[in-house]
Amino acid sequence: MIGKKKSYVLFLCLLSMVLVLSACGGEKSSNGERQQNLNFPTASTTGTIYPLGSAMANLWGTEIEGVRVNAQASNGGVDNLNQMKAGEAHISFATSGIIWEAYNGERGFKDRKYEDVRIVAGLYYNPNQFVVRKGSGIESIGDLKGKKFAPGTTGSTPEVESSIILPAYGIEYPDGIDANFVGFTEAIDLMRNKQIDGALIQAGLPTAAVTEMTSTADGELIGIEPEIRKQLMEEYPWYSEMTIPAGTYEGQEEDVDTLAIKMMLMADASVDEETIYQMTKVFWENLDKLESSHSIVQQMDIKNAVTELAGIPLHEGAKRYYEEKGLLD
Repeated sequence: MIGKKKSYVLFLCLLSMVLVLSACGGEKSSNGERQQNLNFPTASTTGTIYPLGSAMANLWGTEIEGVRVNAQASNGGVDNLNQMKAGEAHISFATSGIIWEAYNGERGFKDRKYEDVRIVAGLYYNPNQFVVRKGSGIESIGDLKGKKFAPGTTGSTPEVESSIILPAYGIEYPDGIDANFVGFTEAIDLMRNKQIDGALIQAGLPTAAVTEMTSTADGELIGIEPEIRKQLMEEYPWYSEMTIPAGTYEGQEEDVDTLAIKMMLMADASVDEETIYQMTKVFWENLDKLESSHSIVQQMDIKNAVTELAGIPLHEGAKRYYEEKGLLD
């Protein structure tokens, strides 16, 4: 009986080892070398990040021997961080503010710090794009009080942004609005059918969802007033002022001033240094191959890769590459 119990325990131990190796991509490639499988959640399919992430995954798989990156849609930054913290993902995207909250155990990550998150690259700025339906009587974000509004899916970057910006206008969140917690695609349909009065789209310029709303759903952009921008920048230092230039979207005749947050490429500290070094190098040295995925690539500059990182450490592999390029002391 004791012998059977020991055998069973041994079996469980061996099974655990197999599962761990599997989770880390422990399989062999066609040439016999160890194949790394890295899970790469991105964002909604109608945002900026999904097509970009898919193109990056393909680039890495093509250019780096023994690495396969599996890109998939997700609910955005908070979801991505939760997946990485749980060991279900290895590399992903999120804005600097949400990564800061995860790393420091604040707000949505209270009492569950994610201290192993690491920055691979600062990429570009994501503006908060408030889109409202023409004829809804909304001229300012403050007018959204009591209105049907899509702040984003629960736990997504837009939803987190809504929970910060709306209270600055005196709107209790989420009780002060008639909230529809849906993604970009659903928000487009709801606005087109006049079932919502507005939505927050937080993504790089131009964003397919905003294009759809302004061209097919009677949507228009409204900005964030100067005094609110000043107040939020003092309270949340990762914010930057940004202007959405006139003509970015159909019918947009004037510049729209808003707040933006830097989009980051991040990885878990457990991904080995050489792999991240190669991924960082291939990414920055092949930007031209990514331009067809989204015009946002034209806004990326390696000089901004290591600035305004909200105090989050760089991954050692990325750090080695930036030191070689003379961007770090």
